[in-house]
Formats: sequence, structure tokens, C-alpha cells
Amino acid sequence: MSEPTGAEQLATSQAEIGSASAAVLREVHAARGRKALARAAAACRYAGIEEHDAQAVPRDPAAKAANALRLSAQVLAELDHAPLDPAADARCARNAAAAAAIAAQVARDHGGVTEPSAAAYRAALKASQAAMQAAGSEGMGRNEDLNADADAAEIAASLAAQSAGWI
Repeated sequence: MSEPTGAEQLATSQAEIGSASAAVLREVHAARGRKALARAAAACRYAGIEEHDAQAVPRDPAAKAANALRLSAQVLAELDHAPLDPAADARCARNAAAAAAIAAQVARDHGGVTEPSAAAYRAALKASQAAMQAAGSEGMGRNEDLNADADAAEIAASLAAQSAGWI
């Protein structure tokens, strides 16, 4: 068997680096997704939404929030068993942020629209939009600036949810 050529060694090295960076990105996206999921669960609890409120074809806001929470939780739980794919991982985080936005809307409406609840809902929308940008065709889950923006928006949404009394 012959020694690998320089090009083969470079390709192997680049694949290893890509795999390592994909693993780091998975942690970034998974952490953001878990934070959004926790925020969604807290908003659902605040609004009195329970797991059994989820429906296969949700029609009312509570069922939509419960269903989005359930689906996001399932996908995030299975993420470690999926192949490394920063774009797919970012989409999981985006979906969790979207679930949190749906739950925030229900929580806002449940407790009466106050300034803290309205601010928490707006922050949830911003976090969902930032996660969408990070997962979108420009970033594909790999753009550091978009990922940082999504992380910052998630932190802001969590703080706003705390101020609203949902967490």
C-alpha cells in the first residue's frame, strides 16, 4: 500500500476539521434549541397548556403550541443520533424558536396583554426570526455572525419571558 499523497492528506485533514467544526456547531444549535424549548415549555405551563392538548391537526392556539412543543422536543431528543449536519441542526433550533414564539403568543393572550407580556412576545418573534436567518440559505447553520445573533436573541427572549413571569 502506498503512502497518501499530499492532496489525499489535505483532503483527510479538511474532512476531520469539517467534522470537528460540525460537532461544535451541533452543540451551538442544540444549546439554542434546548433554551428555546425550555422557554416554550414555560410559556405553555403559564398558559395552562399540557401535553395532552397536542393534536395531530391542531386548530386552536393551545393545540398548536402543545403540538409545536412536542415535535420540537422529539427532534431535539433525537439530534445526537443523527449525522452531523449544521444546516439541519440549525433548522431544529429554528423550529424550537418558532414553537416558543407560538407558545409566547398563547401565554401573552392567556394572562392579558401587559407591557412585559407584549415585550416577551416580541422578543420571542425576534428570536424565531434570528434562528430562521441562522438556518437560512445564507447561513446554512455555519455563519458565525448569524449564529451569534440567534444566540443573543434567544438570551433576550429568555430574559423577557422571565420579566413577563412565564419562567
